[in-house]
Amino acid sequence: MKTLLTIKTDKDLKEAAQQVAGELGFPLGTLVNAYLRQVVNTRAVAFRAPFVPNSKTARMLRKSLADASAGRNMSPLFSNVKEMDEWLDDKK
Repeated sequence: MKTLLTIKTDKDLKEAAQQVAGELGFPLGTLVNAYLRQVVNTRAVAFRAPFVPNSKTARMLRKSLADASAGRNMSPLFSNVKEMDEWLDDKK
């Protein structure tokens, strides 16, 4: 037997979820039901927070990306460990 589930949600969230569901080829109700089944089966709810680095890590990431874009502080590609060891020994 089917039943109706009525929830309140943000209009923009509903529209964005419908868009994603459509892109995946499903109606939104199918995705909601699949999620509810997963919660029942696993007895767990998984929330994922986006990775937000602290200021020091963000600064290091920006510097690393700039170095990579400029070709600085980059090692060559190695075919084996021996080549890597020789390259590192030359840097001493």
